[in-house]
Amino acid sequence: MAMPSISGSRSAAETAYQHVKQAIITGRLPGGRLVTESEIGEELGISRTPAHEAFLRLSGERLLELAGRRGAVVAPVAPREAQDVLEMRQVLEGEAARRVVAEGGPSGDLVRTLTECVERQRVHLAAADLEAFVAVDETFHSTVVGASGNAIAVHFFTLLRDRQQRLRHQLLTTRPQHLPEVVEDHRELLGRLTAGDAAGYAAVLADHVARHQGAM
Repeated sequence: MAMPSISGSRSAAETAYQHVKQAIITGRLPGGRLVTESEIGEELGISRTPAHEAFLRLSGERLLELAGRRGAVVAPVAPREAQDVLEMRQVLEGEAARRVVAEGGPSGDLVRTLTECVERQRVHLAAADLEAFVAVDETFHSTVVGASGNAIAVHFFTLLRDRQQRLRHQLLTTRPQHLPEVVEDHRELLGRLTAGDAAGYAAVLADHVARHQGAM
């Protein structure tokens, strides 16, 4: 019998990692849920070994808590962790907006990109497409941070991305009534940035982030 190639094994482990991670972030695997290597192996048509590797990796990211031979338990989002993530996000994005304003204001490309994000979210809201709505939400905020030109801020914002997305899914799934408010917040944030109002941007952002904190 031919042995699986190293590259094939790594590919299977990566596939399992991305599959389980996305399920956790989107809430398909909620906090407290027990998940086993054999379960993931059956879903993906792979052996338990790459699933085990994926579990170890996700444990290192504190998304799974290993439970011996039983498998692993999805780590719930602790209220303190949620608060920490949201505070860091607010600081990074608020400072990014301040730098964009201080260095001449948003470019035409930035305004067009953010405007497109707002319009796309309106479309996704009308279609009740939560997955697409959340993806555009992340694009809006990461685009502002990227426009600051602060590579360190971009790096740390990227590190927060998975936890931010998990919080977004948790909020917007359990409180869909907030979806129109999110779109309106983005419209207001765009207006403040275009007007060169960094303080106003920070104020709207604080209210925007507070909705996530209220859902924890």
